[in-house]
Amino acid sequence: MKIKLIMNLLTISILLSTPLTGCLGPADNEGNDSSESLGKLRILTYDVFAISDEMIAEFENRTNYDVELIKVDDAGSVLARALQTKDDPIADVIIGIDNSFLQIALDYDLFAPYDTSVIPNLHPEASSSYTGNLVAPYDWGRVCINYDTTYVDGENVTVPESLWDFTSENWTGKVVVQNPRTSSPGRSFLLATVDYFANDADDSTDFSDWWSAMNNNGVIVTDGWTEAYETHYSGGYGQWYDGFIGDANAVVSYCHSPGVEAYFGDNWTTSVALTLDRSSFLQVEYVGIAKGTSQSAGAQEFIAEMLNHGVQSSISLTNYMYPAAANYTLPSENGYLYHTGVPNQDSSLTPAEIGAGIDEWLNQWDSAMA
Repeated sequence: MKIKLIMNLLTISILLSTPLTGCLGPADNEGNDSSESLGKLRILTYDVFAISDEMIAEFENRTNYDVELIKVDDAGSVLARALQTKDDPIADVIIGIDNSFLQIALDYDLFAPYDTSVIPNLHPEASSSYTGNLVAPYDWGRVCINYDTTYVDGENVTVPESLWDFTSENWTGKVVVQNPRTSSPGRSFLLATVDYFANDADDSTDFSDWWSAMNNNGVIVTDGWTEAYETHYSGGYGQWYDGFIGDANAVVSYCHSPGVEAYFGDNWTTSVALTLDRSSFLQVEYVGIAKGTSQSAGAQEFIAEMLNHGVQSSISLTNYMYPAAANYTLPSENGYLYHTGVPNQDSSLTPAEIGAGIDEWLNQWDSAMA
């Protein structure tokens, strides 16, 4: 769930990390001892916790590839770096571009086809945005508003029945969101509001009117999810950290964030997901082979690794997202699944619609928040 932040796609300065691991005594694919490396396999990614040290070591030992992780800040930074180096790719595998960015990546022809036979049966949500052979989903989750029930007690403050309720006096200065230009959850929620207000009963207003009203009502805007959730949100685990402010009683996060809170809180949390129709965005994250790679065979094997039992069965407790494979879900232990919100209807924008409209929507957001 630690999906951080997008920056301006073509101008961002990105810091790269050093390789996480080297070759760890590999064995060949037949299980025979071998010291001959098949070369370096470069992975461009953000901070994806699904890729553990153990997973990398096992992959290296089994395949004889030496893995180098090239880590940037977030999903948008992955796309930006891939675009900047398109003519001379710095990576063989690209991980972390989600469906809010996917159309840009497809339009710029960043991916090479992969062998879809390695893909297990997918959860319907994981395959809801894209079903081609250029990227494979490895996890998914819904972005929505979370609120703190110690504030929304049903008496003094009632549960919002419309996003417009957040523009009332009860919520003045008490909602924190992320900038959609610097945060992937923030971008996802912006997209949800576009669809939500395009389909509400009031034809005289649109998403930009709501954002303008939120701006006038003192909405808190942060660059990324971490600051919003850990520093400002009163209902999250940030309350145990130094620097916690807790001045916001609602936050843009994930519909399963309360489930994560409960899991680590012995089935206790004050946080609840708001699941108003069309106010959530179904985010899917992808892995793909970089076009132009000389290590296509190794890249293909890495995609298979991301979708195998070991990774998929643990992704809800490593990357804090839903696994893409159909036979896995969130754990039922400690209320993880029980406290997860499941909307009846997510926003319905397709990657193509997002690709066509995102620049204008971001400009309208800028004007509303000025």
